[in-house]
Amino acid sequence: MKTEFARASWPLEADSAPSTDPLVEALRRITRVVSGTLELREVFVRVAEAAATVLPFDRMGVVRARERDTLELYSLTEMVLDPPVTIRLEDFSPATRPLLDGNKRINDVLKMLDLSFAMDRRIQEQGMRSGLSVPLFRGEQLGGYVMVGSRRPGAFTAEHEAALQPIADLLGLALEHERLWSLDAERRRRLDAIDALLPMMANVLDIREIFNQVSTVVKPVLGHDLLILSSLSADRRVMTVDALSGEPAPELWTPMPVGENDLKHFGLEPVLVRDVEADPDAQPERARKCRFLGVRSLLKIPLRLDDGFIGALIFFSKTPGQYSENDVVVARRVADHVSLALSHQRLAEEQRQAAEARERAANLEERVQALRDELEVTRGYHRVLGESKKWKDVLNQAAKVAATETTVLLTGESGTGKEVIARFLHRGSRRAKGPFVALNCAALPETLLESELFGHERGAFTGALTAHPGRIEQAAGGTLFLDEVGEMSPGVQAKLLRVLQEREFQRLGATRPIKADVRVVAATNRDLAAAIARGDFREDLYYRLSVFDIRLPPLRERREDILPLAEALLEEVGPSVGRPAAGISRQAHEALLSYPWPGNVRELRNALERATILCDGGLITLEHLPIALGHPAASPARPERPDRPENADAFPPGGVNLEVVERDLIAKALDEAGKNRSRAARLLGITRSQLYYRMQKHGLAAG
Repeated sequence: MKTEFARASWPLEADSAPSTDPLVEALRRITRVVSGTLELREVFVRVAEAAATVLPFDRMGVVRARERDTLELYSLTEMVLDPPVTIRLEDFSPATRPLLDGNKRINDVLKMLDLSFAMDRRIQEQGMRSGLSVPLFRGEQLGGYVMVGSRRPGAFTAEHEAALQPIADLLGLALEHERLWSLDAERRRRLDAIDALLPMMANVLDIREIFNQVSTVVKPVLGHDLLILSSLSADRRVMTVDALSGEPAPELWTPMPVGENDLKHFGLEPVLVRDVEADPDAQPERARKCRFLGVRSLLKIPLRLDDGFIGALIFFSKTPGQYSENDVVVARRVADHVSLALSHQRLAEEQRQAAEARERAANLEERVQALRDELEVTRGYHRVLGESKKWKDVLNQAAKVAATETTVLLTGESGTGKEVIARFLHRGSRRAKGPFVALNCAALPETLLESELFGHERGAFTGALTAHPGRIEQAAGGTLFLDEVGEMSPGVQAKLLRVLQEREFQRLGATRPIKADVRVVAATNRDLAAAIARGDFREDLYYRLSVFDIRLPPLRERREDILPLAEALLEEVGPSVGRPAAGISRQAHEALLSYPWPGNVRELRNALERATILCDGGLITLEHLPIALGHPAASPARPERPDRPENADAFPPGGVNLEVVERDLIAKALDEAGKNRSRAARLLGITRSQLYYRMQKHGLAAG
């Protein structure tokens, strides 16, 4: 059974062993066509030719289901196929509309047509009287329909319906193969278009500079109204916008808090929201901003660098359902390119910062060396010697703060070189051409310290026969170094605080304030925090002095500097004793390195000066060093006292009163010194100012 169309159609290939069953033969031919090509034009023509051998149709068509109710109608009975016609199921009247889940056979279409429907009118125009439709499936999903029509009423029987079903199955397979191939080709086309970003990004180190261009390249293959580059804070609590396409949107630049329920939007997997208004997990602030911008759908792709997740690339659209799973692959490719650009940007920034750090370190090292060389000329106690890390850290800190006007507090044990660093600071400051004036606050009683620091007018006190400028005035335009600042009395502390706060002072006996044009560097070996707790030192003055605190390490913490210091100090003390030492023996070297040096550099210098005198121009050996230094492991034995009980040093059962013990010792020292306070202070091992303070404390000032 052949139709007129079959006789005029494309010639079929000859078969070596044709089947006696026309349907089997038709299906075999269709199978060969479907397996041999993905070109639908050729498949449709060959299928129509084969189907015409078993079905009495005048027209044959395939309706392909697209999204929702949209269909595409292909004609199979034309030599040259027209482009598919877009139709909807609603274009058929209920009587002629194909069934969604089954076959439909109509014996006389004219009795059922409703010409108010577009497809019914088309059926009438083509003169069709009977028809048959069978659904096509993609798995369990409806893929479309195969339709045949005849100009004769009642042309199709149940046998024809059964024959059309396997033909429909094969056509469904062909359509699915073509769909998958088209999707893959379209995906490759879109990905190739995205790769155009690479040469663009290769020429910039900041993706924000070309973010609008990135959006322009991507938009034809992945439509969006807004493209945003965002990042999370380190604690994953705040999201910030780093770049966005199009016109500025101030609303988006405000950092947005990230709630616990919204953290999944910043995970490592893509997030596709087809309708923002219907998203149950939307964070309120994000939903509000989306409404403000008119955004209805979004696609978020995480961005990752070598160290993990850093943010996201988000595509926004004002159209609901804009994005599908097919868009994720394309969006990932865009995100990969952006991540690569961000990696290059970060590496470039790290290299720039490293280069700047190296340059700063080199400049700092040159500055430290220049200051060292300058101070080397003065030699003596002002030489800056040492290569240990801790000492270099001190010099680096000093070099950084030297150029500023910041007040510096030098702390550390006695003899660690605080005045050396103070002069180092002065040499590196803008005041280097001005005077460097030092004052030891522990060497003078309160009244003399105040006069020496602030100066006095004639007649300010008994013996003030002429006006005298203080150290602050003498240091004008330069640096004032206050050594042992922790020994200041409360009254002097209060006046020094005014100098630091108001930058002015008054001489003793004067009424006119004087501007204090000095940079103050203070030093102490006392624990000022403990002194503040005892009430011996003003807390507000401490914070004014310790704007920049530099701790000088004791010599025992920089043992690698001991021998270089010893060699340099030998060069200094040699000329002063008349006959320099020839050097230091190996055993003496070991002794110098093993000794703890409680007196630090000052003690080292004194020990070497004594040894230089004793060696008489020869090599310094253990015998020339002080006993405690030459035999560091030995401890002085207590002299035997047969007349002293063994437990004479034991505390009495009721304990002792330290205040009474201290008062008695001071009174005893004054008696033995014949009321000479300087000698009494030496007997007690304290300074004169400390003695005066304790005498006032215990009511011994008039003694």
